[in-house]
Amino acid sequence: MEEIIAEIEAALKRTGMSASAASRKAVNNPSLIKNLMNRRAAKGQPHPIENLKALAEVLGIEFYFGPPRISADVTSVDGERFATVPRYAVNAAAGGGHVNPDEEPIDHLAFSRDWMIQNGILPEKCILITAKGESMAPAISDGDLVMIDLRKTEIVSGKVYVYNDPNDGNRVKRLEVVPGAAIIVRSDNANGRQFAPEFHVGEEMNKISENVLGEVVWSGHTWR
Repeated sequence: MEEIIAEIEAALKRTGMSASAASRKAVNNPSLIKNLMNRRAAKGQPHPIENLKALAEVLGIEFYFGPPRISADVTSVDGERFATVPRYAVNAAAGGGHVNPDEEPIDHLAFSRDWMIQNGILPEKCILITAKGESMAPAISDGDLVMIDLRKTEIVSGKVYVYNDPNDGNRVKRLEVVPGAAIIVRSDNANGRQFAPEFHVGEEMNKISENVLGEVVWSGHTWR
């Protein structure tokens, strides 16, 4: 049980989720993780397997409760192990249509298996697309590749996401949540006049939260 609790705590820190939020999303009970810890302290009976399985899925850890194991194609280069992530011919931030993972990717990029494990990234749950525009500069510039974790569709305030806007197509933006009140769409570019924050309330909040493709967990810049 000690190992299980340690993995849960590490995953909570990595994802930015609270124990109660993760518990509620897993089994609709905000006390699941608290109860797990109480059972550990009291040396009580093991928790139901189905609850642990649901919690593992929410936190992005495999059900064996250890560091995520890479199940995607793994290639050995000079003794180092690499996993590949598919790249699709889709742009984000300036339109470009929906991302359809059922389509054939145009390329694959290799990433260190150890690096992905350390960052809680599962390659088979990620895709790469191209960012367009300068609204997220300097962190993400025009033409940069961004890696999207398709598991992370629940908005954690302050993180960067790709979502589909019915009017503007795919967008890469930093999303902030004012619970029950608004979603603020922010650009990192300091030019506030050109890239002013957008405030969405009511049904507009749902149009964003229900169309999140995933969280940006990596970006790559080409020097020109």
